[in-house]
Amino acid sequence: MTEPSMTPKEIKEKGLLVIYTGEGKGKTTASLGMVYRALGWGHPVAVVQFIKGKWKTGDRKWAEKIAATFPNLLNFSTMGEGFTWESTDLNIDKAAAQAAWERAKNFIRSGQHFLIVLDEITYAMNYQFIDQADVVQTLKDRPKQVSVVLTGRDAPVELVEMADLVTEMKKIKHPFDQGIPAKPGVDF
Repeated sequence: MTEPSMTPKEIKEKGLLVIYTGEGKGKTTASLGMVYRALGWGHPVAVVQFIKGKWKTGDRKWAEKIAATFPNLLNFSTMGEGFTWESTDLNIDKAAAQAAWERAKNFIRSGQHFLIVLDEITYAMNYQFIDQADVVQTLKDRPKQVSVVLTGRDAPVELVEMADLVTEMKKIKHPFDQGIPAKPGVDF
């Protein structure tokens, strides 16, 4: 939300807080579209994935190529231990989420990235792997020019109220419901 005392220049340079939430597919996909746009303008970007980690995705493979070609333009950190419902030890998942949050906080505080995506962070907050109050305060205190995107189901109300843009993905139909597994290049 812009403040009445902001100048037109400050409004133009203000970083946004964006949330993609909901039960439907497309939250990570939407955030990665923003990554692609920011990179196209030559803006430095950081992505921290809180849950994904055990399997290679097309996103991650492409990010590795971009980072190798354009050092310092993209930092893509896949730090999760995989889906929590597949976990054999939630303490390991919690430690991974806390490490991901520390990395994310460092990216946010540094002010060196135009855009920072915190992919699936809502799960880490909802499972109480990381402290929601710390997330809220860090986002409030972030450098004014830094935009941050949060993804995941059940975005906390306090963050939704803080956000400049919130999109809720709603599932109407999904191939998985018809027994069709996730497809490389479409789903991951």
